[in-house]
Amino acid sequence: MAITGLSYIAGQWLGNQEGKTFQSFCPGTNEQLPTTFYDATEAQLEQAAEAAQSAFKTYRKLSNQQRAEFLNTIAEEIMSLGDILIETTMQETNLPRQRLEGERMRTMTQLRAFANALEQDLAPLNLNYVDEADANRTPLPKPRTELNFLPVGVVAVFGASNFPYAFSTIGGDTAAALAAGCPVIVKTHNAHPATSELMTQAMDSAIKKCGMPAGVFSMLQAKAYSVSHQLVAHPVVKAVGFTGSFNVANALIETINKREEAIPFYGELGSVNPQVIFKEKAAQDGAALAQQLVASMLMGNGQFCTSPGVWFVPTGQAQFEQAAIEAVKGAGSDTLLTPGILKSFISAIAGFEGNSDVTRLAKGQLDKPYHADAHLYACDVDTFLASEQLQEEVFGPCALIVRYDNEQSLARAVDALAGQLTASVHGTEEELAQNADLISDLHYKVGRIAVGQMPTGVEVCASMNHGGPFPSSTDVRSTSVGLQAMTRFLRPLCIQS
Repeated sequence: MAITGLSYIAGQWLGNQEGKTFQSFCPGTNEQLPTTFYDATEAQLEQAAEAAQSAFKTYRKLSNQQRAEFLNTIAEEIMSLGDILIETTMQETNLPRQRLEGERMRTMTQLRAFANALEQDLAPLNLNYVDEADANRTPLPKPRTELNFLPVGVVAVFGASNFPYAFSTIGGDTAAALAAGCPVIVKTHNAHPATSELMTQAMDSAIKKCGMPAGVFSMLQAKAYSVSHQLVAHPVVKAVGFTGSFNVANALIETINKREEAIPFYGELGSVNPQVIFKEKAAQDGAALAQQLVASMLMGNGQFCTSPGVWFVPTGQAQFEQAAIEAVKGAGSDTLLTPGILKSFISAIAGFEGNSDVTRLAKGQLDKPYHADAHLYACDVDTFLASEQLQEEVFGPCALIVRYDNEQSLARAVDALAGQLTASVHGTEEELAQNADLISDLHYKVGRIAVGQMPTGVEVCASMNHGGPFPSSTDVRSTSVGLQAMTRFLRPLCIQS
């Protein structure tokens, strides 16, 4: 399976050898890889948009069973790529084989979950409501009304850096949109363009095997930001699925706001995923809990969107803090996904180091100069509340212990939290009951709350919610994981007779 560096436009592999190009990067060796990728042109984007709009008129009419067969076939074709997919992604991301094999399975599980929902007509697909007519109602007869839900149209999806399968080319946003009956145009992430091309080869095979309209899926390779802005500005695009940084999201939203027609932008942006630890729990299980938190923080070298970045811990928990310090000191370093992410991580660490009211408790071993090593800091609640920087996500292996003296100071910290994807509370049964009001307040800061569990790991199931109040996501009512994710790409239609 040779990598061409081309974009996939409605069934054709196209490129512009005279235009802008870029190369992918190998974090493991800190070197560029030799394959050249070609930035999609404005004309190619226009071709993809026209084909997607044409495909929409056919694809939206397909039965649930036909779309389910398509999604299941995509999953099969991903598996058929074999080891070349895993090896290519390992080279582009330096993520370990076991992690990528697990993520590949999760990606297939997402596709099959939507397929099963289509086949079984499960919620949220079974959303129709009927109010029967009443000719005898006075003073006016009541008409029959039926509420249905239609696919919104062409969806633009942006690949994420940290999940090259599950949140990228054929990730959850793409699966949800296709399940809802919407064609998809993907703008790949330039951190793993060869991976994106291989996944698109799987999609191409599935389209041909299932006889789908060619424009149901297109993939744009590009490093130039202009392509992203042209995509969200295109009038045929009716919704956007995005996972990435706050700054990039804001820039795209600014472009969307200039459109004649407003469209929804479903962005997952960032989260510190606070951990609230009560006193008795810390005293009873402090060492074990600290080790679990460090392990959770180090997953993916701190590059999970649900990584626990801020821990609210009672003052004086020496056993807890010492166990966390030892765990961090014993952690080896590893690469981050891109040089840009590493630069941002170094800058964030410098900000912590420059704050005289923040104490560095521990740092891991830095094995290579282009690695990121684990860091653990501590401060009090007043310091945390006084610094916007301390309340922002650090994308990488870093955590901040915020020591609180009493329930009042903890409540102040919780009240000041911005929107989060998730949070965890760790306490004895008695403490959870005693702090019910504070935990209730925390509910209004997050999209998912875990009781006695780590925040990392997002289950693909009907009851999952992966979203949260701004700025963790741009629409508090939506989720990017689970069956409800497809409702982002449906709109209501009332039929009256």
